[in-house]
Amino acid sequence: MNSELQRLVQMLHELWADIAAQAANLLLPSRLTQIAILAVCLAAAFVLSRIAVPRMREWMRTLEGWPKWRLRALLVVQRRLWLIFFVLLVWIAAGVMAALTVYPSRRYILVLVATIGLALLAVTLVARLVRNPVLRRVVTWGLWVYVILYYLGLVDEAAELLDGLAITFGQFRLTALAVLKALVVTAVLVTLARVVSGTSSARIRRNEDISPSMRELLVKVLQITLYSAAFFIGLKAVGFDLTGLAVLSGAIGVGLGFGLQKVVSNLVSGVIILLDKSIKPGDVISLGETFGWINALGARYVSITTRDGKEYLIPNEDLITGQVVNWSHSNEFVRLDIHFGTAYADDPHAVRRIAIAAAQSVDRVLTSRPAVCHIVGFGESSVDYVLRFWIRDPVGGLTNIRGNVFLALWDAFRENGISIPFPQREVTLLDGSSVRTRAEDATTDGGAGG
Repeated sequence: MNSELQRLVQMLHELWADIAAQAANLLLPSRLTQIAILAVCLAAAFVLSRIAVPRMREWMRTLEGWPKWRLRALLVVQRRLWLIFFVLLVWIAAGVMAALTVYPSRRYILVLVATIGLALLAVTLVARLVRNPVLRRVVTWGLWVYVILYYLGLVDEAAELLDGLAITFGQFRLTALAVLKALVVTAVLVTLARVVSGTSSARIRRNEDISPSMRELLVKVLQITLYSAAFFIGLKAVGFDLTGLAVLSGAIGVGLGFGLQKVVSNLVSGVIILLDKSIKPGDVISLGETFGWINALGARYVSITTRDGKEYLIPNEDLITGQVVNWSHSNEFVRLDIHFGTAYADDPHAVRRIAIAAAQSVDRVLTSRPAVCHIVGFGESSVDYVLRFWIRDPVGGLTNIRGNVFLALWDAFRENGISIPFPQREVTLLDGSSVRTRAEDATTDGGAGG
């Protein structure tokens, strides 16, 4: 342990000596001139960015129809506008110095700074492929540090320093360099996996030859395969032994069996739903009090959007074990029933004929499947009917179509003189009752007063 510490101290001393030597070279007259030029370019870049940024923002506000990814790219450019101006000005200054003198040392610092600045800009744009903000920031700063060390010629020294920072577990030695490589390689592979997965998933979802449920299953399998491969390849690329990981995965499997039964059950239920094609995106379903259409099939839950804009996340297990009404499972035809009553004085044959015609006059009601109207009973105040009709777009809503048919019935009944009765009660006062006596007295007193 002491020897490793002494080796680490020696490497730090050598690295500091290299940095001090490089700093001493900056005191040469030609180097000081270049540093002054860089300061002028930096000040000019800030002034130009202060002038250009407000105008660019005003221009970006007029681009309402542009795709979001283009607007995000323009926002990244706008935030780095000062660096863009600085790199351009430094390259121009380097070109001017090259025209004035033939000695490369007269423009060495200018070219170095311009190259590093251009590389930092490229890193910023490439890092936008990483969606996670925290991971994107880590990748950006990591690549920036590597770029600076690379162009300053300090990569080997930094790698040797990181390799000296290690933790030993028996025969296993974990170094900071190995951890850093694992993070970088895994991050790059995961980003590539996300890009490939997104592109492939979009193509699979556009393929009309594959059923919707099979498309979702293929997308899930593709995502799991790509991300798992990125993780394991990233570990293997830096020399990690995956044999111990197999034992660890077995232990994790036992833990999942005991502690995460519901999660595993939902995952398995999701695979079953995709395989048996009982539910697919776009289906209109009812589950208890929830009625809506399936927006997406997730690994753990199903997203259902209702007519009032609410989005419910239903666990996959509930769809497997519970009773689900799928209004569009085998076909999109749905039959709806509405109940009404008419007066006993109205002809029931005419009522049935008028009700059927009224229902078929509504836009969403199908005429290819005729509506029917039946008497279902003789009530206390009315003859009771049921009107049955078909639609083929349950995603358009059920309550609204029922309301439209009721309105059509109301208008048709008024045009044809058919009344919709309501309960009426007749009260009879028995002889000798106190209520009747008081009523008769009140009538007598009123007549006498008149």
